[in-house]
Amino acid sequence: MRNSEFLVVLITAPSAADARRIARVLVDERLAACVNILSESNSVYRWEGDVVEESEVMMVVKTAREFFPKLAQRVTAIHPYAVPEVVGLPMVKVTERYRAFLDDGMPREGRGPR
Repeated sequence: MRNSEFLVVLITAPSAADARRIARVLVDERLAACVNILSESNSVYRWEGDVVEESEVMMVVKTAREFFPKLAQRVTAIHPYAVPEVVGLPMVKVTERYRAFLDDGMPREGRGPR
């Protein structure tokens, strides 16, 4: 699989517990090869006409581009936010060994041989 076929997906959650729950679902269901859960951070954003400042936890999800629609749909279904952040960014440069790790963590449906 080429590097461009993988994405880094950014997802925020209101707590570490929510992030762990979502991460576990994504990896268990093989929608993601790996999820990193970063420390709490502060987010400032506009919501329903107000400027809001809250603590959130960032998830850095690694997945295949082809699984992004299913991943986004699943996150939306299980996420506590009405409008969860689910932003996919292409992996432009990836080492061969890490690419192999990602490839191994993703299901083989519709994909060529390993």
